[in-house]
Amino acid sequence: MLTPEAFDFVLNNELKRAVRSQNFLTLVHLEPSVRGPAIANGDRDQAVRDIARLISREVRETDLLAHTSTGRLSMVLLDADLHNSAGVIERLMTRLEHYEFARPLVIDVGAASCPTHGSDVKTLRSAAEARPVHPRRETRGNASSQ
Repeated sequence: MLTPEAFDFVLNNELKRAVRSQNFLTLVHLEPSVRGPAIANGDRDQAVRDIARLISREVRETDLLAHTSTGRLSMVLLDADLHNSAGVIERLMTRLEHYEFARPLVIDVGAASCPTHGSDVKTLRSAAEARPVHPRRETRGNASSQ
C-alpha cells in the first residue's frame, strides 16, 4: 500500500500515460464509517487496514492502493473504464460485506474515470468524491466486539 504522497505521484504519472496512450484509468475512493457508540480513531484505522488487506487480494498487482490521512482508501484501476470498474467494485464490495469486521461498517464508494470525468489528479479526485457508484451498504461486525 502506498503512502498518500507516493500515490499522488504515481497517479499523476499514470494519468499522463493514460492520456498519451488513450487508455482509461479509474480512480476509486472507499471511505469506511465505523458504526456504534463512542468510536475511537483506532477502530477506523483498523477497519482501513482490514479493507486494504482484503482489497489487495482481489485486484491486479499493477493496480494502485493507498490510504489517506482522512481514513479513506484510494485505488487506481489501470486500463479500466468506469463500466468495467463497476464489476471490480461489485466484487470487492461483496467480499467486504461478507467479512466479519470488529464492528459493523458503512462503506461509501465513489469512482471517476480518465478521460471521461477528468484528466488531471485534482479533477479526477473531485469527480470520484462526487460520484457514488455503489449503494451504501453495511458490513457485518463481530457480535462479541460490539
